[in-house]
Amino acid sequence: MAEQDAVFRRIGWRILPILILSYGLAYLDRVNISFAKLQMQSDLGFSNAAYGFGAGIFFLGYVLLEVPSNLLLVRIGARRTLSRIMVLWGLASAAMVFVRDEQAFYALRFLLGVFEAGFGPGMLYYLTLWYGPRRRGQVMASVLLAGPVAGIVGGPLATAIMTASDGGLGLAGWQWLFLAEGLPSVLVGLVLFFHLSDGPDKAPWLSARERALIMAEMAPDAVAHHPHRFVEALRTPRIYGLALSYLCMIAGLYAVSFWLPTLLRTGGVADTMTVGFLSAVPYVVAVVAMVLAGRQSDRNGERYGYSVGACLIAAAALAVTGGTLGNLPVSLAALTVATAATYVAYTVFWTIPAELLRGTAAAGGIALINSIGLLGGFLSPTVIGAVRDATGSLQGGLDAIAAGLAFGGLLLLALRRRSRPILDVSMSTAGRAGE
Repeated sequence: MAEQDAVFRRIGWRILPILILSYGLAYLDRVNISFAKLQMQSDLGFSNAAYGFGAGIFFLGYVLLEVPSNLLLVRIGARRTLSRIMVLWGLASAAMVFVRDEQAFYALRFLLGVFEAGFGPGMLYYLTLWYGPRRRGQVMASVLLAGPVAGIVGGPLATAIMTASDGGLGLAGWQWLFLAEGLPSVLVGLVLFFHLSDGPDKAPWLSARERALIMAEMAPDAVAHHPHRFVEALRTPRIYGLALSYLCMIAGLYAVSFWLPTLLRTGGVADTMTVGFLSAVPYVVAVVAMVLAGRQSDRNGERYGYSVGACLIAAAALAVTGGTLGNLPVSLAALTVATAATYVAYTVFWTIPAELLRGTAAAGGIALINSIGLLGGFLSPTVIGAVRDATGSLQGGLDAIAAGLAFGGLLLLALRRRSRPILDVSMSTAGRAGE
């Protein structure tokens, strides 16, 4: 056991830091629009509905190409796929500097989604090649931790860039923000190409003994060496139930990500730098909650319960946020709880499909769940923006997202009660087909 632990520590130091950095950059490039909005909206004359639609259209591009991107990853490897994705999305994010009207805004946000398609689930699938069920919850939590950590850093960083660079070389602060947070993704993407190995069997830095120890850890994860196909994931109703539950979580996640600076402004915070620092508070708590939940989930093997409970807590807290927008201390405290709980639900959720599917079905099935679920990222900002323009308040939109979170948690609970491993269903189906 000690020798095996030493091998996985070595793997962790080799692949996790670069993946965490990459995922953090993905999060920044996806949501820096929420801070750019503080200047960009008035400079370009965008309505809240236009902003919400532009923020959300990213996910339509992402959804269209996510499954093909992950199936391609299985064929050509993670190194080429993840590198290509990062370089292209970095260029698309930096190109936001040229936006002058709503049409260009929509087009570039859509392209950003197209280019980033497959990165998140591709990275999660890649981790399943290295880690078995005993370590997977904590490892996935470590990588997904980059999201809220980027939220902690991103707010102060974004507002500092916008404030300090505004007017430099004739560019507005929001334009400098897209350049400063887009171009590093291109550089890290190039590093990924030379640094990653496509799996333990392709890693020249591992010895034969170390590969054997990894395979021994992965053995319980491989059921009869059955190579599940993507078509099996498509035929499994529970995959779609998981995707719908995930959609509700994503809607909650991006309700916070895309509207947090605006919520703080609504609460009476006028100074841009103060908005940046206060926006870090919910993510600080989310980081602690994710680490604790990931460890506990691995220790007791419980997945559904953590995710369901966190969804229900997030729903209640988001509803309180919507009802207390004029009271900054209360609304910020409620929003902090909602953010932390949503991240816990989201992190633990991803251990469930990873334990149900293998092989091509794992890559395609994870991508399918993610692509359907990410429609929540389109619906959330679009609905909130439209409701705010129609009513002058964010409350109605936040209440709708809170109801969705509650529904997603209850749906996941129902899926657990009908729990029967997809692996067994797939294998029995394959057996009948051969009879």
